Amino acid sequence: MPIPVRLRRGAAAAVILGATLALTGCGTESGSDGSVTLGFVNGDTSEFAMCLQKAVETTAKAAGVRVHLANSQQDPGKELSNIEDMISRDVDALIVQTVNVDALEGDIAKAGSANVPIFLTSVATDDVSGILGAAVVDLRRLGALDAGWIAKDARGKQVTVGIVAGAPGAASDLMVAGFTDALPAHAKVVANQPGMFNPVVAQGVAENMIQAHPDLDYAFVANEEMAFAVRKAFDAAGAEDVRIVTENGTDKGLAAVKDGRFSATVANSPQVIGETAVTNAVARLDDTAKADRITRIPLTLITKENPDEAPQYCAR
Repeated sequence: MPIPVRLRRGAAAAVILGATLALTGCGTESGSDGSVTLGFVNGDTSEFAMCLQKAVETTAKAAGVRVHLANSQQDPGKELSNIEDMISRDVDALIVQTVNVDALEGDIAKAGSANVPIFLTSVATDDVSGILGAAVVDLRRLGALDAGWIAKDARGKQVTVGIVAGAPGAASDLMVAGFTDALPAHAKVVANQPGMFNPVVAQGVAENMIQAHPDLDYAFVANEEMAFAVRKAFDAAGAEDVRIVTENGTDKGLAAVKDGRFSATVANSPQVIGETAVTNAVARLDDTAKADRITRIPLTLITKENPDEAPQYCAR
């Protein structure tokens, strides 16, 4: 059953909506008129998550929308606690970058019982009738794009592949599933371990991986922060020829593609996700406004041939 959409402060929302959709950057200071209040529950402190938060904050400020912030630090229990805290702050809606899709049912139920709708970023529930909306990244397709690059580069040869995943339970699981499902039969996954979106952990994983599989051909790494650490570990072990594919599209990541440290990355912009989340969440709080419930965020495979096609990753 759909969560009822509310807007306690009536016609003021139309003014906020207009400012949000225009995104002119010259709206009132965030929360200065108190017309709409959003809660943003972030999932972790990775570069992606912090850029997503910056996009939420700057977009909300431009629209005169107040935002309360919380971070779940990859802990589903803390995510629910953060949602409960946001409810106590009397927010109009919650934007949630979840740490675990299995936890969403409880999160949505808790918010729904308080008549606070949830807008999701990156992922969405199978049944979207229970959420305010979502800015969705097709994470399976993201993984498949990297797998497609390996398939093309391998040219039918038997090759070995290692996976340095992120944190189990949400985005990483979907990316890895899309990647492995799209790999050709001649590409064999010989290792798959979580790096927890932590470069230090990822470097240790990569050191063990290359020691166990010194003839490794390719590695899929679930974000660029970890990929730099993986590159460092491989190079230190004399495995400079291992080709790394990853995702994000940061300025540093694009530079690494250009100079060959990474072979490919999938541009997945938290700037676009955050802007979309705030814009659509505010629009959908107004029953008279028109905004899609689900918006799919564009993905682009970036190689040496097309680095200029990557969208802006993070607000400067």
